[in-house]
Amino acid sequence: MNYGDNGGKQLNPLLPGYSFNLYLVAGVTPIIENGPLDFFIDRPNGMKGFIINMTVKGEGKVVDGDESFICRTGDLLLFSPETPHYYGRAPGSPDWYHRWVYFRPRGYWANWLKWPHPTRRVGKLSLGSPELIAEFDALFQEIDRTHRGERRTSEELAINLLERLLIRAYEERPENLPKPIDSRVQAACQFIAKNLADDLGLDDIARHVCLSPSRLAHLFREQMGMNIVRWREDQRVLLAKHLLQSTRTPVSRVSEIVGYEDQLYFSRVFRKRVGISPSGYRKSCDTEPHPLVDPQLMAPLSNFAFEALQKGIRG
Repeated sequence: MNYGDNGGKQLNPLLPGYSFNLYLVAGVTPIIENGPLDFFIDRPNGMKGFIINMTVKGEGKVVDGDESFICRTGDLLLFSPETPHYYGRAPGSPDWYHRWVYFRPRGYWANWLKWPHPTRRVGKLSLGSPELIAEFDALFQEIDRTHRGERRTSEELAINLLERLLIRAYEERPENLPKPIDSRVQAACQFIAKNLADDLGLDDIARHVCLSPSRLAHLFREQMGMNIVRWREDQRVLLAKHLLQSTRTPVSRVSEIVGYEDQLYFSRVFRKRVGISPSGYRKSCDTEPHPLVDPQLMAPLSNFAFEALQKGIRG
């Protein structure tokens, strides 16, 4: 891996002129008022790679075009390639300490690098608790310490830690945090799962949770990301996979337990969702372990579906 050669140029990444001709560079910038690092970083053309930093003490000021904002302890910033850099210690703050990692990303990181922008192009994420701040601070330090190590795989290990940091940042973005499910939607899910083999209509489910059919349909899709028919089908397929994998129940009986009177129709649904027939899936399970919850399905098998499973086996 070619790391480049600074050829007598600036070798300190905290000072202007450093080439950053590397796949990963990490460090901490301790800016103190009137100290040697108390100047604004000015890179009008940005950098070739990404840089992520986290304020751990004091305040910094970031200018993005005609706009600016202050970053405080626990604020993460992400500068994408070619985004202009113009930032430094905030006026009135005695210092600004921030940890940072410069990196060239792997292709599959793209979704983790789409941050909300408080201005035009500089991404920002504020960590909401001391525990989170401590967790991310430790990750930044571990990336730096690992990268400076003398192991042959130091860079690869540091990149692995950076990947973890980016995933955690992705998880903590407000739009990705788990949202509480409305109690009426939960009740609808429970009712469907308890009666998974029955052909419940929207009116039946809505009546059970004391909502109009149209209101329940709207609320369910909003909360669960799919309609009721799709959610029930997910549960039925997951239950069928579990029965096929863990029991010798005939396919015809499995079809009945999960709510399909027509075995041929059940087989078509199963093949469409799983990519293989029910009997083919069972045979594959005899030689290769399969997880209970298929990551391609959007809803996990609920406890109520397990109750239905037990009732179906005994029936």
